[in-house]
Amino acid sequence: MELLDLVKKHSPVTGEQLAEYLGVSRPTLRSDLSLLVMLGMLDAKPKVGYFLGNTLRTAGEPLPRFNSMKVKDVQGVPVNIPDTLSVHDAVIMLFTENADTLLVVTENKRFAGIITPKDLLKITLGNAGAASIPVSMVMTRYPNIVTLSPDDSVLDAIRKMSLHQVDCLPVTVESDDGAGQPVVTGWVSKSNIIRLMAEHATSQELGEPGL
Repeated sequence: MELLDLVKKHSPVTGEQLAEYLGVSRPTLRSDLSLLVMLGMLDAKPKVGYFLGNTLRTAGEPLPRFNSMKVKDVQGVPVNIPDTLSVHDAVIMLFTENADTLLVVTENKRFAGIITPKDLLKITLGNAGAASIPVSMVMTRYPNIVTLSPDDSVLDAIRKMSLHQVDCLPVTVESDDGAGQPVVTGWVSKSNIIRLMAEHATSQELGEPGL
């Protein structure tokens, strides 16, 4: 992971410096840095900066437990919408399902793309007729989307989220008919990962077996 390599090379290093090295804004990195700190990969001290966390200093491989866990064991149920759904109805779905990302599927349930609040905001601002536009016109289309396989490790999911700066990754499998578009079986989000870490920390405090 590029962030970890930069911290290892320049620690202690501030968030502003990391953003400058990567050519992105500081807010863009905030959620990734918070996740890495929570996972124990990074530590942070106010007015000092970021440095490698205890997980990386004491283990040959970061989060070996997460490296052995499979995506299929932790994936959540995705919020799927048809590619014919209107932008207006997609906005309603985001709120009613409390979702950060919607997965778009075709009539035969093949994975077509994803749509985020940012996508919806961009199309609706200053566009009075946007509400009736189908989401297929504004979504990010497959295959231009990073995905996971059910047999990928949870650590792979963490790495992909950090590398591509996304909050959610669809989990897909090849369709039975061999068509080009896969089938969505689930998703992994940063909230999934944070929940896993919380459960692991609780089990460690109680002296129970880890995840």
